[in-house]
Amino acid sequence: MTHGDQENRARLVAYSYLSVPERDDYLAIVRLFGTSLMADLSAHEVAERLGRGDVETVTARLDALVAWGNLIRSTHRVRAASIAEFQRARARYQISKLGERIQRDVDDVLSWADAAREVAAELLALVDRELAGLALGVVAPGGVDTEQGRDAVATLFVQFGEFAESVRDFYAYLGQVLARYDLDGDEYHGFKALLLDYVEAIRADVAFHTPRIRASLDALWPHLGVLLRRIDDLGGGLTGLQEVTGARVQRSRGRELADWDALRAWFVDTDGRGSQVDQLRAATMRALGSLLANAKRMIRSTTSGQSRRGDLIRLAAWFDACDEAGAHDLYAAAFGLYGARRLGVAGDLDGTVPAGTSWWDGPVAEVPLALRERGERSQRGRAASVEDHTAQKAHLMARAHAEATARTEAAAELRAVAGQFERARLSTAAKGLFEELFTGALGSVSGDLAALDGARCDLEELDIALGVRVEPAARTVVRSAEGDFEIDGLRLLLGRAGADWDLSTVRESR
Repeated sequence: MTHGDQENRARLVAYSYLSVPERDDYLAIVRLFGTSLMADLSAHEVAERLGRGDVETVTARLDALVAWGNLIRSTHRVRAASIAEFQRARARYQISKLGERIQRDVDDVLSWADAAREVAAELLALVDRELAGLALGVVAPGGVDTEQGRDAVATLFVQFGEFAESVRDFYAYLGQVLARYDLDGDEYHGFKALLLDYVEAIRADVAFHTPRIRASLDALWPHLGVLLRRIDDLGGGLTGLQEVTGARVQRSRGRELADWDALRAWFVDTDGRGSQVDQLRAATMRALGSLLANAKRMIRSTTSGQSRRGDLIRLAAWFDACDEAGAHDLYAAAFGLYGARRLGVAGDLDGTVPAGTSWWDGPVAEVPLALRERGERSQRGRAASVEDHTAQKAHLMARAHAEATARTEAAAELRAVAGQFERARLSTAAKGLFEELFTGALGSVSGDLAALDGARCDLEELDIALGVRVEPAARTVVRSAEGDFEIDGLRLLLGRAGADWDLSTVRESR
């Protein structure tokens, strides 16, 4: 293990107070020290402010926090008028930098962990403006004013940091919401109306400012090293502390080239794996896919039968309000599953027994002779040979191949008769594939008839897609050996799967 790994492990020990059984006491103590700058308190003062009478317990908690690195012992001199006062105040404590940083993050997580954070999209315009000003200044005669450049860099990175952090928080919340599969209709429509509009607004802002920011970064990049050195020459920072004492100094954001590399990687693909803007676009598409998955789930629950979601939620509420005995009775009444009385012997798996049948009145299980007479579960004699399933496997593979071939031929037949359905008679397989495409297009949207305009269904493996246009005067007739299928008010379009629709070139069904 390297020295750096040992230091990292030592820092992680400072999180120990969050996982011990007495974490409520430790949280109250560390919060007390973090309420003011450089708070210097003794164990008696901590006990008084927290309303704890047991000073010995408070002292033990403080010493544990010192051992973990959250607190440090104070060097503050004690002035006492008596020995008793000196004993009360001689051990004093202060919060460490690591302890204050951890507690600040903990309070932020506890306060806003489940909240939806707004994206500070307006800051992206300010970032664009600051970068454009720096890019113009570095190429002007005499260069940018050093003090103005320092102020612009500080402002730029504060704004960009807040924007990038808000984007990460919002998309994390969005993923958490869309991963839920218990959304009912009202919740789904509320999230769809709010989140989709909000996500589209964010995407539009980023798409508008990204080319301008890239151009400003390209113009600024050759002059960046000189600008940062001139800003450092102004002084006023803590770089001298590092040179004199060797202490590590965390510089303000934007004063190091690494900060600018991170900023540039947000808007420019620097490593071949895509920029953060590209990842933002991909995350938006995943969010849309999750919304569509929820929509399809709700459509299936309403078309394939009555949804039992409300009944199950009501049953869960009854379970939550029951005591242990009542929960057992409720479970037996709801599901008809009673305690098993047969141990180790399987019943008749082929027979069908109603769920309400008592075990006493149910069919008798056959107990093997070896178990009944000798108490042995293993059967005597030679083990039977392993059955050969080669023929069954070959049959299943041949059937799967035939089905795939039939679907491919059906797709080719559909493409061949596109635009002349009324003069062609489809085979049974082609008609089935057409109904699959049409059903998929209808299921991709929800709402009234107008919402179907532009709906489509793509089958990538067959390279075929079907789209829908709403035209009140249109009438489509699909003829097959099983009968005619008439569709009024809709015009159907056939095209290549995955391709963008171009209504002027796609063949129409008439």
